[in-house]
Amino acid sequence: MMAMLQSCAFLGIDAFPIEVEVDIRSGQLPSYQVVGLPTASVREGAVRIQSSLEQIGHGMPRKKVTVNLAPADRRKQGAAFDLPIALAVLVAEELIEPEPLRGFLILGELGLDGALRNVRGVLSAALLARKLGMRGIIVPACSAAEAGDVSDIQIIAAGHITDVVAYCRGEKPTELAKPVLSTTTDHSCDMSEIRGQECARMALEVAVAGGHNLLLVGPPGCGKTMLARRIPTILPPLSHDEALETTRIYSSLSLNNGRLITERPFRAPHHTISAPALIGGGSPPNAGEMSLAHNGVLFLDELPEFQCSTLESMRQPLEDRRVIIGRVSGRIELPASVLLAASANPCPCGWLGSGDRQCTCSLAQIERYRARLSGPLLDRMDLQIFVPSVELSDLRRQSPSESSADIRERVLAARDRQSARLAPFGCRTNAEMSARTTRATCHLTEAAEKALRKLHKSSKGMSGRAVDRIIKVARTIADLTMVDEIDDGCILEAAGYRSLDLDPGFDLAKPPNPASEPGAMRESANPARSTL
Repeated sequence: MMAMLQSCAFLGIDAFPIEVEVDIRSGQLPSYQVVGLPTASVREGAVRIQSSLEQIGHGMPRKKVTVNLAPADRRKQGAAFDLPIALAVLVAEELIEPEPLRGFLILGELGLDGALRNVRGVLSAALLARKLGMRGIIVPACSAAEAGDVSDIQIIAAGHITDVVAYCRGEKPTELAKPVLSTTTDHSCDMSEIRGQECARMALEVAVAGGHNLLLVGPPGCGKTMLARRIPTILPPLSHDEALETTRIYSSLSLNNGRLITERPFRAPHHTISAPALIGGGSPPNAGEMSLAHNGVLFLDELPEFQCSTLESMRQPLEDRRVIIGRVSGRIELPASVLLAASANPCPCGWLGSGDRQCTCSLAQIERYRARLSGPLLDRMDLQIFVPSVELSDLRRQSPSESSADIRERVLAARDRQSARLAPFGCRTNAEMSARTTRATCHLTEAAEKALRKLHKSSKGMSGRAVDRIIKVARTIADLTMVDEIDDGCILEAAGYRSLDLDPGFDLAKPPNPASEPGAMRESANPARSTL
């Protein structure tokens, strides 16, 4: 007898359909064979399937059992084929009817006692089932909640193989209820805990409001990491579509505990991370930290300590907001739309320009240290801020600073303006704008055009990308101040956030130029502008 059921396999974060065919023949020596490029985890499923079937009183038939996973030219891995193979064996032996299983995509790893265990990629499987017009999916109960928000399909959640057998016999029709998931965020830290650092606080607000990359440079202990770790407290909540995108990535690596992710991710890998672990890769290819930070924040602390090749591998993903991995077996595309936040010391000892301690580094050491960050990589950092040491009077101040909730309100208002303006262009934030979108939506006043020309003329090698990103940051500043056109104040403030890049000889021991000091024309609490 033969039986055929539907399942799926995964390449990257995407699922593709698999037909599980089982042929059982008598009159030959008992055997079990799986064909169709299975990995060892699939072939070893014979032990789990046999033990599980014995738990329901049937056992593996003492016949020749052949399992084919089609299409046969694509590699299959993982233990999620245990359940569809076991059910196909029961159908082929005429122990259960096939009709209740038709139109269902089936996934599940079996324990030796027949219990169903967590599998990866359930959300992608549910989306594939809906795309193919199938009735629904049958998955382990511990993995089913993440698929609860996929509409128009039936979700059967089973805790044991006996639950599925009972469902096929009409004894226990169970459908997973849509999970009620909270979108509230409980942060243990707040921006009100930051003392001083007004310029850096405003830079964080601009970066989050427009989704811009941010580099914080300063001496040890000045608060760079403390600032960066409070970025999630002022991020807007995930939309439903963004939550599905993010959950698909985490589900592909079984990192979401079977739940829909409702908070923006914050990833902070160590500086010893390899390039494949950062951007994705391996064999088979999997998502890296950049994809795990999709729709959230990727924080790289002590940026110059990362391997140069690892940092350079981020250049194209930062520009395209996606990672493309090419293999002989195919091409994988992973989403990687992140807000990159990074911190660095100004020199190897860290005290250059601090005013607190004497720098002990030679000029050659400083040059070698800064050379670890290439010009093209720095060009992709929209905001580059020097964070000075905090004065003792600010550090011991009792009154709290502005809270994350207050800053978040302004960020949400700015994001709403961006959404309304950029919706026809398929963008969500100013940082995602293409050159065509930037020209169509970023209108500069005559004074702003004049200021931009003056900046370009006076700068030492401002690239076209730098000009484009200054305009994008200026557009975000205008959104925060609720103005439609970009004036010269917006341009000068945006340029002030790139002092480290626009002037390669920038002396960190000197204070910023008051004419271009970031935030000079925008008060944090009351965004009122003046003209320089």
